[in-house]
Amino acid sequence: MDFTSLTVDTPASAWTGRNDGDGPAHRRWWQAVATPPSGPSGAAASASSAAPAALLGFRSDEGVRRNAGRVGAAAAPAAIRAALGSLAFHGSRAVTDVGDVVVAGDALEEGQARAGRALTAMLDAGQLTFVLGGGHETAFASYLGVAGTAAVANGARLGVLNLDAHFDLRDAPAPTSGTPFLQMARAEAAAGRELNYAVVGISEPNNTRVLFDTAHELDVKYLLDEDCSAERTAAFVSSFLETVDIVYLTIDLDVLPASVAPGVSAPAAYGVPLPVIAAVCRQLAASGKLFHFDVAELNPEFDIDNRTAKVAARLIDTLLR
Repeated sequence: MDFTSLTVDTPASAWTGRNDGDGPAHRRWWQAVATPPSGPSGAAASASSAAPAALLGFRSDEGVRRNAGRVGAAAAPAAIRAALGSLAFHGSRAVTDVGDVVVAGDALEEGQARAGRALTAMLDAGQLTFVLGGGHETAFASYLGVAGTAAVANGARLGVLNLDAHFDLRDAPAPTSGTPFLQMARAEAAAGRELNYAVVGISEPNNTRVLFDTAHELDVKYLLDEDCSAERTAAFVSSFLETVDIVYLTIDLDVLPASVAPGVSAPAAYGVPLPVIAAVCRQLAASGKLFHFDVAELNPEFDIDNRTAKVAARLIDTLLR
């Protein structure tokens, strides 16, 4: 597939950072990530047995705007790349950056479809894909990519694990950053399947009764933020993993306390501690079932000392080890 027809602004110049040397032991992310103009191919794999990874940016504010949130998430992919750049690269898998899908104006649905096609092609080529959002409308773009794969067509049991203070199950006239998981449920039903959806970090005061009712109707598994001890969260995720063959993990950064992740559309008054969220990432990575992941809702305009972007970068680094 020609990825240049699906993405724009392949950001070779976006990858910069501290230079301690050119040898493998000196490598940082900016030195490790490849940015070929036509995107990744199966030949991009390193000597490692781990599947090569492919990064796609999703520059979108439209879902947040429609959801009456604080816009600015379209700048997030660049901010996360900047935060990743100087991190030491301890992984062994090849990582390729294929650039960004840009949502122009209000053309959210078209942008989601383009991102989905790109992701499906990369996943079917054996890549572990991840997306840098964007508002949480990023999630439906990710779902389109995952649901279109040969793995799902051949019967793999897909599970969607969301680390989030919100269900994002709103029923709205048009898709927003608050609707993606209801959209997924309806798409799965249309395909003759049921959405296997679980959420870690739900804030009860920030989800209306109708959202809880919808979650119960769809048999959504969830853990409230106040119940997210390390032990309970690990057991919850372990139980979920037993029901799936492949996992799409989505991280809405507003799952974290506002002191840790201030740069989001809806900062959390309570939130789930970062060590618990990082442990979930390690658990998913170790399971062998991680198929695709994304990070959403970073808003650099409201970040403090790039704190939220640095947290996003750390979690991505953890997932790719």
